[in-house]
Amino acid sequence: MSEFSEWFHNILEEAEIIDTRYPIKGMHVWLPQGFKIRKHTLNILKAILDEDHEEVLFPLLIPEDELAKESIHVKGFEEEVYWVTHGGLSELNEKLALRPTSETAMYPMFSLWVRNHSDLPMKYYQVVNTFRYETKHTRPLIRVREITTFKEAHTVHATAEETEQQVKDAVKIYKKFFDMLGIPYSVSKRPEWDKFPGALYTVAFDTIMPDGKTLQIGTVHNLGQTFAKTFDITYETATGEHEYVYQTCYGLSDRVIASVIGIHGDKSGLCMPPDIAPYQVVIVPIIFKKGGEEVLEFCRNLEEKLKSEANLRVYFDDRDIRAGKKYYEWEMRGVPLRIEIGPRDIQNKKLVTYRRDTQEKEIIDYNPLAISETLFETLGEISLNMKDKAWATFEKCIRSVDSIEEAEEEMTKANGIITFNWCGNEDCGKDIEEKVKVAILGVQEPDNENSTCINCDKPSKHRTLIAKTY
Repeated sequence: MSEFSEWFHNILEEAEIIDTRYPIKGMHVWLPQGFKIRKHTLNILKAILDEDHEEVLFPLLIPEDELAKESIHVKGFEEEVYWVTHGGLSELNEKLALRPTSETAMYPMFSLWVRNHSDLPMKYYQVVNTFRYETKHTRPLIRVREITTFKEAHTVHATAEETEQQVKDAVKIYKKFFDMLGIPYSVSKRPEWDKFPGALYTVAFDTIMPDGKTLQIGTVHNLGQTFAKTFDITYETATGEHEYVYQTCYGLSDRVIASVIGIHGDKSGLCMPPDIAPYQVVIVPIIFKKGGEEVLEFCRNLEEKLKSEANLRVYFDDRDIRAGKKYYEWEMRGVPLRIEIGPRDIQNKKLVTYRRDTQEKEIIDYNPLAISETLFETLGEISLNMKDKAWATFEKCIRSVDSIEEAEEEMTKANGIITFNWCGNEDCGKDIEEKVKVAILGVQEPDNENSTCINCDKPSKHRTLIAKTY
């Protein structure tokens, strides 16, 4: 087990994020602290989507005949589907699938809902559990058999142009979301042989974990009319004709939480972005024999003040244990800001603050009229600093090469993302993968029009990314 892998597994347990001891491989239980992180993360995402999407909730079970209608789609998931074959003791007439994703659950309903051009566009999303019989080595939050936090959006449009625009809009939504979490990312178009089953093309977001491997954290798919033709989703135009709709879908999963934990964490444990931290501020009283009750009363009042005036998530830790043990615990849990208060601090009208992102203490003036605003601003600075630090580390892990030999050497030397020019030909691309022994992650726009392919010397169509992946 690598150093990061061991750290990641340990922190999930020590910080009480999830419990992996559930008696089914690849499934876990969200513990209260982890569930709070999940909840606050979803609240950010939903707030963005709710601006022009509607939230829905579809059933978990999908009839076998509906799943089988899209052979391309099913082929992509057929080895991963869980099947329900009995209702009680009775064998079912038709097997029911636990959704691996929801296209085949939602689109039969879309065919009933879409009638004419005035119904379009339709933009729906849901947050649900999905199930995939993962045969590879499972990893908590990263590669699981039950994805407990699966956000999928599905949109329906009248024209191909509107669909292209929706793909761009979805990319903007995800950029805004990941920026708020301080997660750095690359955006690339997946190669033809690695796109979502049934899609015209797939755009993916990848980040780099501390061990140098990339983690796919979001995807956007242009589905064209593939599913519309399969499930007969048509609309009546303004001139009375019937046309097939165009569609997109885009998803996120538990991997977002995994990336926040991995990218921002350090040897001391978690380091949580303030927007999703279970507690943004923890207050630790420094108690001596004399003046103890005065300190406790001051801390209680400060807790209430920060909650009511700044709407902060605050925890007053008045447990009867040593302050040093409290410091260790809250640092390990990644609380962004700690406040230490003793009798002398109250007398001098000072507060001692500890920032988890910089691991530095500062003595600040205590002004009752301004303290809420001061700490709120500090949390904003922490968010920006964490984001900048993560991007700086991310960009150091991206290297450009000019030859296959150099690509091999760089991947042997260190992980991360290697970029180079590629002609775009599938046979050439697979030959590159064979030579470098690493999969093509995706493609971006070329740096210049006169570049040539790293492998065959033909004119380059893409700037290409390769990486070791989870």
